[in-house]
Amino acid sequence: MTCVPVPAKYTSSMPGPANESKLPVILVIDDDFVSREVTATLLTMDGYTVSVAQSGDAALAMFEAQQYRPEVILTDAHMDGVSGVDLIEALRVACPQAAIYLMSGSQPTEAVIAAADGFLLKPFAMDALRALLDGRTIESTASYVDDDEPAICHETLAQLQSMMSEKAVGEIFAAAVTDLDLRIGRLEAAIARQDRAEIGRIGHAIKGGCGMAGAAKAARLGALLEAESGEKDNHLDNSRTLLRDLRAAALQLHRILDSEFQV
Repeated sequence: MTCVPVPAKYTSSMPGPANESKLPVILVIDDDFVSREVTATLLTMDGYTVSVAQSGDAALAMFEAQQYRPEVILTDAHMDGVSGVDLIEALRVACPQAAIYLMSGSQPTEAVIAAADGFLLKPFAMDALRALLDGRTIESTASYVDDDEPAICHETLAQLQSMMSEKAVGEIFAAAVTDLDLRIGRLEAAIARQDRAEIGRIGHAIKGGCGMAGAAKAARLGALLEAESGEKDNHLDNSRTLLRDLRAAALQLHRILDSEFQV
């Protein structure tokens, strides 16, 4: 089974206002490792008990085995296997007491949004996630950086540093850089065979994972790759240039990791 039922690293007993009232138990479903890790860690630091699953199929298998009954489910809207409306409907049958919220690096269809209880656009701030869980609505702060902005978003890193140790932030950043290196290799192969769907999936994952970890330039390039793959009238003319720029951004991130973080 590809899931981790209530791992110890995601179970927090931290004191503070968040623990004065009973907080809901949360399941995070996301096939992107970095997004899953950052979301689960931030929720845990906020006092929630969190479990994770790396796919919709894994989450449904968890429920079928009666291992876990969360009160809130945060799920990515686009994953391999069961996803979207089909996943939401299956989750409602398997775990009827849970509120189901979507997370996505791009705008889902109206049908998917309507099937869920709420939606957050990645990358999102912790305030937006808290508001969603509290039943409040605030305007999304997600945006993509301009070409002349730095490789990292210092505001995102500052938020992470305010909630966890420097070592933990470094581990998250290192995981994002390692994941980016792997995806760049897969992206090169997808571009070589002109696999538009795979290029879009990889761009989407880079946009979400790097955005959550504060790797702003790589997130922007991932968003551009995803957008280009969806434009059926073009011939992916910019994909090789974007791949080159993504390699340069990854090199920058490696240098930042070596110079600024203790991992």
